Amino acid sequence: MHYLFSDWRTLISLSPPARLVYQVLHRSTVKMGIFRFENKYAAPSRQQRDHYMKGEAEEHHFGPEGAVTLILYKHAAYLKDDIDGTRILYTGDRDKSRSVEDAAAMVEYHLNRADSKESFHHGERD
Repeated sequence: MHYLFSDWRTLISLSPPARLVYQVLHRSTVKMGIFRFENKYAAPSRQQRDHYMKGEAEEHHFGPEGAVTLILYKHAAYLKDDIDGTRILYTGDRDKSRSVEDAAAMVEYHLNRADSKESFHHGERD
């Protein structure tokens, strides 16, 4: 993903009005995208939740025991994988549409992983 700043945390820390001012002054566009959190404790920041994850939402559960949750907001999506602890925030309408494909791929991955564990058996030693 391309960021206009050397540190992606600087981009996230800017408020939406500050991003707009930056765009106007530098005649460029700030591309929002996909934010991946590797464990359930590294969730989206308060600013991200306030900006993207508010308003009406649709919640969908997939996979084994509903462990993969996809929450769709107006202009964002949040994908939670309770098996691996991964969380992904998709911002913008284009990236939001990708979240459905990624949810399906995540469910397929977990199903295949479970099948592969069941197909392996230890042999007996003499």
